Amino acid sequence: MNLARRALAEFTGTAALVAVVVGSGVMATGLSRDVGVQLLANSLATAAGLAVLIVVLAPVSGAHFNPVVTLAAWFLARREADPAVRGRELAAYLPAQAAGALAGAVLANAMFGLPAVQLSTRDRSAPHLLLGEVVATAGLIVVVFALARQGRPALAPAAVGGYIGAAYWFTSSTSFANPAVTLGRAVTDTFAGIAPASVPGFVAAQLAGAVLGGLLLAALFPNASQPGTAPVPDAVRETATADLPR
Repeated sequence: MNLARRALAEFTGTAALVAVVVGSGVMATGLSRDVGVQLLANSLATAAGLAVLIVVLAPVSGAHFNPVVTLAAWFLARREADPAVRGRELAAYLPAQAAGALAGAVLANAMFGLPAVQLSTRDRSAPHLLLGEVVATAGLIVVVFALARQGRPALAPAAVGGYIGAAYWFTSSTSFANPAVTLGRAVTDTFAGIAPASVPGFVAAQLAGAVLGGLLLAALFPNASQPGTAPVPDAVRETATADLPR
C-alpha cells in the first residue's frame, strides 16, 4: 500500500504539472496576442507550480514527476545498501507518470472548454529544438542531483522550479525536459502542444540529455552522497516524513 500511495503521488503530481503547463498556456493565449507575454506567463506559472508540487508531494514519493529523474535516481543509487529507488519503484513510477501526464492534459483541455483529447499539430522536429532538449535535460539532472551531493536537498523546490522557468527562455525547445510531460502535451492542440510525430525525437533527446547530465554530474561532483543519503527528491521526502500525520 505504501508503494501504491507513492505511485498515486507521482500520478497526481505529474497530472497537476501538465495541467499547469497546458492550462497556463491556454490562458495566456486568450489574454494576449504577444508571444513573448504568452511565454512569460507560461514559464512563470510552470516554475511556481512545479516548486509548490515538489514541496507538497516530496514527503510522499520524492516528487520526481519525470521519468528521467526516476531513472537517474535508480541508476545513481543502485549500489547503495538501501537505495531510495529500487526496481519496484521504477516499475510503479514510470507508468504512473505517463498516465498522470495524459490525465493532466485532458483535464486542462476540459477546463477551457476544448475537446478532451485533441492531437497537437505543432511540429517540433527541427534539429536545433532537439539540441535544446538535450541541454535542458542535462541541466535538470545536474541541478537535481548536485544538491544531494552537496548536502542541500531542501533547496530542491526553488532550484528545480527556478531552473525550469529559466530554461523556458534559454533553450530553443522551451525546456520540456520530461518524457511524460512531452507525451501529455501531444494530446492538446494549444500553445504548449507538440505534434505526436515529434514526440519520439524529443524523448530520445531527453534520454541523451539525462546521460550527458549524469556524466557531467560525475565530473563535477565525483564523491557520491554519504551512505543513507538519497538523491535530492527522495532526501526531501525522507526528511519531511516526520512532519506527516501518523
